[in-house]
Amino acid sequence: MTATQSTGRESVRTAIQAATDRLLAGHPLRSSGRLSVSQLAIEAGVKRWHLTHQHLDLKELFEARVKAAEATPAAFAKDLNDYDKLKKKHSKLVSHCAELEQRLQLYATAINLLALENAALTGRETDTAQVVALPRPENSP
Repeated sequence: MTATQSTGRESVRTAIQAATDRLLAGHPLRSSGRLSVSQLAIEAGVKRWHLTHQHLDLKELFEARVKAAEATPAAFAKDLNDYDKLKKKHSKLVSHCAELEQRLQLYATAINLLALENAALTGRETDTAQVVALPRPENSP
């Protein structure tokens, strides 16, 4: 191996190590920030074969560090937190909407019943079923 090849090999190793540190820190410059060998190669600015054939030790070290971290990269953590917040908000809104629909149905029924009672008390004919007046309880005003 010549000095030029050795220097080129070391510069590739340095680039891969720096890219590993950036990805694990959540500060990608060139890649999407996903913790994969392909994204590591993109982040380092090298061909993927450098990691899969030439610098297997760095690839395995990267994979071990990713597995040890068992965490989402910081670049995606904020997006995931926002997603969870939006899911909770959506769930609350769906629940609130269902409650409002239930109230609407209750109010519509009450208004319809009041309209029928009013028509029955005033003697107007309606196209709907007749309402039978119920006796008032003794305690009612």
